[in-house]
Amino acid sequence: MDLSQTLQSVSTRDAVYRVLKSQILQLELPPGTGISEKEISIKFNVSRTPVRESFVRLAQEGLLEVYPQRGTVVSLIDSVLVEEARFMREHLERAVIRLACAAFPANSLSSMKRNLAMQRVCIEEQDYKSMFQLDEEFHHMIFEGCSKKNTWDVVQQIKVHLNRSRMLRLAADYDWEYLYQQHLLLYEAIEQQDVQHGDSLMREHMELTIADQTMLKQKYPHYYK
Repeated sequence: MDLSQTLQSVSTRDAVYRVLKSQILQLELPPGTGISEKEISIKFNVSRTPVRESFVRLAQEGLLEVYPQRGTVVSLIDSVLVEEARFMREHLERAVIRLACAAFPANSLSSMKRNLAMQRVCIEEQDYKSMFQLDEEFHHMIFEGCSKKNTWDVVQQIKVHLNRSRMLRLAADYDWEYLYQQHLLLYEAIEQQDVQHGDSLMREHMELTIADQTMLKQKYPHYYK
């Protein structure tokens, strides 16, 4: 295989992986859904090799379960991993918000304000996928504003089960006003350089996941381990 063929193969594999991961995280492929290499290769019009490689990668990330005699299914949401990710995220996000409240670039604060305006639009349009993305970007901006990009990347590695749970929460109940108000208060704490209030707000914000898990497991028991 020449270099151009190799690059094409890698590009195809990465494209299949990204699309499948997005579909799993956005619940277009819900927990427990059976999928096959043949089905996906036909659907995406690609050979089975990049699909197989994507399956392996997604299984390593805990998003697919491969059963030799039964096939491949989208993994159920693991409550233990959700809580572990929430725990890690809470402590790192609280540390970062304290830094942000102490000193934060004006341009990053302006970006957060624009993000909040877009969240209001999502609330009006009830667009849970965009709301999730804006939620992610809002928190990412805090890390970036504090020059903690690598820390953010570490958090992302452990969040796949937590992210599906958060997406499910947004899709299950379109009343996101409380979520928006918490984001607004976090923005104001940074703007006012109120370290103590920012820390308290972030702790409360991260604890939302605990209450959400109880509700979601009652409403969607078939999605959870």
